Amino acid sequence: MKNTALTEKHIDLGAKMVPFAGYNMPVQYVGINAEHETVRKSVGVFDVSHMGEFILKGEGALALIQKVTSNDASKLYDGKVQYSCLTNRDGGIVDDLLVYRIDDETYMLVVNASNIEKDWNWIAGFNDEHVEMKNISDRTSLLAVQGPKAADSLQSLTDIDLAAMEYYSFKKGTFAGVDNVVVSATGYTGAGGFEIYFDNQYAEQIWDAIFKAGEPFGIKPIGLGARDTLRLEMGFCLYGNDIDDQTSPLEAGLGWITKFSKSFTNSETLEKQKQEGVSRKLVGFEMIDRGIPRHDYEIVDETGKVIGKVTSGTQSPSLQKAIGMGYIDTVAAKDGTEIFIKIRDNKVKAKVVKMPFYKA
Repeated sequence: MKNTALTEKHIDLGAKMVPFAGYNMPVQYVGINAEHETVRKSVGVFDVSHMGEFILKGEGALALIQKVTSNDASKLYDGKVQYSCLTNRDGGIVDDLLVYRIDDETYMLVVNASNIEKDWNWIAGFNDEHVEMKNISDRTSLLAVQGPKAADSLQSLTDIDLAAMEYYSFKKGTFAGVDNVVVSATGYTGAGGFEIYFDNQYAEQIWDAIFKAGEPFGIKPIGLGARDTLRLEMGFCLYGNDIDDQTSPLEAGLGWITKFSKSFTNSETLEKQKQEGVSRKLVGFEMIDRGIPRHDYEIVDETGKVIGKVTSGTQSPSLQKAIGMGYIDTVAAKDGTEIFIKIRDNKVKAKVVKMPFYKA
């Protein structure tokens, strides 16, 4: 199992450590609900250094990205970030990722930890543009500082005007006395904030500086448990749960990042799917009766007929109710439709609702 540059910090803070995507990661410090609330109401720090980062450089960098990703990266400008996905040849998703345009010939791709090798090999397989590819994952640390007080907590550490940064943009600059740090107005919580990329050697220095600067704002370390409940309240997909090699971006509600103004891997099949419609859809639902939906639980109709499967579920700390996401037959996917989750052979009533579940 790999460690991040901050693993010892987490252990010293009393974190409960678990294996995740091949890394030894903190799942919680004082408790998921308390950590969740910290991010929603003030500010928290996640060590997400397990994520993968690739640099693509050269004249053909954009052409390569356009070939393998579903979104239109030609719309990017220097300092802009885009959410996208890598599509496979069967209509499914290799991974979802972020594309950062550093300049017109230099891009950074940020991919999921469990897919680093898979994504690298997939992209490299299409690299007939002689693009220079560099995997910087093992030497890059990433902290997500999330919550409504994130900008206030971090502003004393940098000359970058954090409050003025637009959503899904980034800047390179000096941060906590370290040069060449990428500060990105992105995150996976729906609570606002920043993601900060830097070389491993500065990890402890930057971690300590963030906690010192954020102390007046009640900053706390946050584990992966709360990251999951926060993202689920927003209806954000988790690769391996809600999207995978067998799910199409159109089924997953990711039509907004699937642009047919250009050709990309298997775009013809997906365009046909868009025209003809999909037979199943990823929907959000909330429980009406008591019970917590879990990954892989069956979704059934009133007669007990299986109409889908739960992909993610939890007791929402913010809403104080059980919520979930799952793929169901399109005919049952309309908002307000009554469905049932099979929990220990019992049909437990739920209803389809619009996402996000949580609205600030």
